[in-house]
Amino acid sequence: MTMKAAVLEHIRTSLVVRDIPTPEPKLGQIGVRVSACGVCRTDLHIMDGELPEPKLPLVPGHQVVGSVVDLGPGVSGFSAGQRVGIPWLGFTCGTCAFCVSGRENLCLQARFTGYHEDGGYAEYAVADARFCFPLPAGYSDLQVAPLLCGGLIGYRALRMAGRGARRVGFYGFGSAAHILAQVCRSQDQAVYAFTRPGDVSAQSLALRLGASWVGDSQQKPPVPLDAAIIFASDGALVPAALRAVDRGGAVICAGIHMSDIPSFPYDILWEERMVRSVANLTRADAREFLALAARVPIRTEVEVFSLEGANDALTRLRTGRIVGSAVIDLGGRR
Repeated sequence: MTMKAAVLEHIRTSLVVRDIPTPEPKLGQIGVRVSACGVCRTDLHIMDGELPEPKLPLVPGHQVVGSVVDLGPGVSGFSAGQRVGIPWLGFTCGTCAFCVSGRENLCLQARFTGYHEDGGYAEYAVADARFCFPLPAGYSDLQVAPLLCGGLIGYRALRMAGRGARRVGFYGFGSAAHILAQVCRSQDQAVYAFTRPGDVSAQSLALRLGASWVGDSQQKPPVPLDAAIIFASDGALVPAALRAVDRGGAVICAGIHMSDIPSFPYDILWEERMVRSVANLTRADAREFLALAARVPIRTEVEVFSLEGANDALTRLRTGRIVGSAVIDLGGRR
């Protein structure tokens, strides 16, 4: 049996849509009929060779929504027809110092969906059942997909800012930021949105979602920030964000890859400012955030593409022409 998939055959090439064998779940895995898959900048980093040694050929995609069609040996807790999400984190060893201390996101043996394992740019996918999640009701398949990466990684970054952060800046207002802005507003945190110069669409979205201020990434906000989260992959934003945060403030780099950070004077780091990164996610993050998303409730703004349009979606993402989140429709309910 075969299925249609968008496949990365070589680094620095476009995806090729072709028929490949349909995967069958092995021990501990579930088989899923994919209905939607979010498109993420991490997919571009993999395709561009900025993340080392991906599985090749590879089916990208790690914001996977679908329904269970098959259970591998040893799986319990899932049933045929159940809607599930498959996120970036696909496996951890469970025994290393990071795993046993609640930091499985740093596991040295971790494997990731759409990077080490085939992902969701396909009609079917398999995944370790322990790393899959039931999804909250009230969302279409297309609208829930962005929660599985932009939402989860953004949530982890926002937690690092701390509940005491009343003024939070987002550098890059795309998939993650438009989700997290809604969380911030539900917690009475003011949002300051920094976009590419001239990105009127992203700035308009930020204002619609309640941002207190919008501007381009080279501007300073009208007030000092308590924290700044950098979603864009431009290392030059780190010094800019340090200049924007107040004493004691945090600059959090939320991407998996970033260009080199230029040198900067010590005085913009002094007064107990902090720079830190976010790496991956934990299953606890997923459970907490998906419950929170339903309570807020978060509403995602999505641009929908066909599987054949995956390269177009990636190109538009690369050039900053996606408003909100890009999602590939493989039969999802709008």
